[in-house]
Amino acid sequence: MIETPDPTEKASGDAAARLPGVVGIAFWMLIEALIGTFGVLTHHFMGRTRDAVLAITTLLALAGLGLLQMKRWGWALALAAAFLSSSYGVYMMLRFHTGSYMVMTLVNFVFFFYLVRPEILRRLR
Repeated sequence: MIETPDPTEKASGDAAARLPGVVGIAFWMLIEALIGTFGVLTHHFMGRTRDAVLAITTLLALAGLGLLQMKRWGWALALAAAFLSSSYGVYMMLRFHTGSYMVMTLVNFVFFFYLVRPEILRRLR
């Protein structure tokens, strides 16, 4: 007989493994952090921009790692990062008419709407 988990119980250690979407979002955040770090290391960002990009990449990496551990602070950081990244993409498309941000924007919107689902919130510690 298949046992259904009790929604009132706290999340177990393998809760992230049962939610492949959460793992995908966490890896997306880590990849975005690596891309930003690579941009800083290859001198695409200089001065204050470099410092801002390093701060953002640090927050993205923390969001990904916290989400993999199914922590509430990781969920909150990932939710904010997905929303702000998609907002930045919309701004770039509307202000500078660059269509290259469309995929990133759509992916981040999908991740934002996935993270606000009630079953994700129930499994967080």
